[in-house]
Amino acid sequence: QVQLVESGGGSVQAGDSRTLSCVASGRTFSGSAMAWFRQAPGKAREFVAAITWSRGTTYSGDSVKARFTISKDNAKNTVYLQMNSLKPEDTAVYYCAAASPDRGGFYSIRLERFYNYWGKGTQLTVSS
Repeated sequence: QVQLVESGGGSVQAGDSRTLSCVASGRTFSGSAMAWFRQAPGKAREFVAAITWSRGTTYSGDSVKARFTISKDNAKNTVYLQMNSLKPEDTAVYYCAAASPDRGGFYSIRLERFYNYWGKGTQLTVSS
């Protein structure tokens, strides 16, 4: 079993930067990919970014592509989300997700169903 713990949320001002972290623990992590999703009040969960664990190939959601960067540290079993030029509409609970190697090809890496492990989320609030 894999546990995911997010950190780095909080309250920031529009235009600020923030980095979220997600640590995978529980057993030696040998997943295929990790990702960030977010959910704003009253809205569906939205894909933010993903990264493949072996090659580090990254994928980004259209709404954050030019501002957010996902990265990883395999030695620390940690994935990061660097967020720049934050906007009030970035306010959401940010969830970390991980996919085990048996989840299939990366054609569905932007979809929730690709991931079988989820963190509890960290709240980010951006004020104008």
